[in-house]
Amino acid sequence: MRFGGRIQAAIEVLEDIIERRTPAAHALRDWGKAHRFAGSKDRACIGGIVFDALRRKSSTLWRMGYDDEEETGAARALVLGTMVWGWDESADSLTAIFAEDDHAPAALSVGEIAALQGGRDLALAPDWVRADIPEWIWPAFTNNFAENAVAEGQAMLARPPLDLRVNALKAGRKAVLAKLKDLGAIAAKLSPMGVRIKAGTKLERLPNIQSDPVFLTGEVEIQDEGSQIVSMMVDAKPGETVLDYCAGGGGKTLALAADMKNAGKIYAYDIDKRRLAPLYARAQRAGATNIEVVQPPQSNLKKYRGSIDRVLVDAPCSGSGTWRRHPDAKWRLSLSTLELRITEQKAVLDQAKQYVRPDGLLIYVTCSLFAEENEGQVYAFLEDNKDFELLSAGEVWEDRIGTNKAMPWSEDGCTLTMTPASTDTDGFFLAVMRKIKKVAL
Repeated sequence: MRFGGRIQAAIEVLEDIIERRTPAAHALRDWGKAHRFAGSKDRACIGGIVFDALRRKSSTLWRMGYDDEEETGAARALVLGTMVWGWDESADSLTAIFAEDDHAPAALSVGEIAALQGGRDLALAPDWVRADIPEWIWPAFTNNFAENAVAEGQAMLARPPLDLRVNALKAGRKAVLAKLKDLGAIAAKLSPMGVRIKAGTKLERLPNIQSDPVFLTGEVEIQDEGSQIVSMMVDAKPGETVLDYCAGGGGKTLALAADMKNAGKIYAYDIDKRRLAPLYARAQRAGATNIEVVQPPQSNLKKYRGSIDRVLVDAPCSGSGTWRRHPDAKWRLSLSTLELRITEQKAVLDQAKQYVRPDGLLIYVTCSLFAEENEGQVYAFLEDNKDFELLSAGEVWEDRIGTNKAMPWSEDGCTLTMTPASTDTDGFFLAVMRKIKKVAL
């Protein structure tokens, strides 16, 4: 495919996403199935345009003169704006590209040329437009970040890097960096086991690390640096018992196993056994031998009540902290979905607390940037459970990460919120609560 045809394909995919609220990955997959002549480079280019467009959907449409994504031609306007303001094209270069390709979009109109050459001044746009945050959730976003809300939103607009966690059970970071030198790998700034490969621009693609020997042999796992730090903040010690209550595919479970040096026991549980399925092969590849997968139902955890040293609850949430990786989710989030996640968070905290031993820890984590899912849940839990107290996670941060590096947000001096703007990671919230040990009189 020539570039003009790729641009037209991106418009068609975005029409599907906007008009039918189709997840971006599904829309791209469906387009690929219907156009099997497209090669891997074609699909990568189309995907790059689509995701770049979605990251800046509000601001790009506003600059193009659109106030509603439902307006006719919005997908086309979004792609045209992305090509000029994100891919360094111009009205003149697009005119030439479209003229030489029969599969390219129709020629630019006079109005489109005017918008691309000048257009609205983004500095005059509403804050939620400049931050590219959905208007309906903007009050909650500003409630969390106040005068820094626009900057926090804009920090999620760039392509995210590929972050890897070096598996300490099999390798050291220095050796891994040497093996990945040709891929431009560098040491992460915060996680001592983190390796980062910076995102490219336009047609540049991140490497398929899953086909590299360093991945296939279990020396690294794909894990955002923020997720790595959350795992470190659990501060699990060799010989302890840990319950990863919402383990999913096991990214944090594997990080905990390495932190514990395979000594002790990690119970990995999830209400959906399908999410747990990859963990078996991942643990074997990583050489993590202290993990025991506990299949649902929850009754299978009955024998562990009141006996676990550290219970990690990586709760279901809006996923707003990962919007730079999943920008379409930003625009598909609804109030009803957010309310459902908040209900689920309360439920999993109430369930997980029963497994914490006296003087043990309950660690609550989300990849959300909304106080309603974070501090709000923690304070409500503490109000209803007087036998738990909030500890200072900042002290653990200082011990394990340091004080001379980028610091996370903290509304209360105890809980922590990492963000793309503050720590150059995905957004993660963490709170540590201790079950108070009753003293016999």
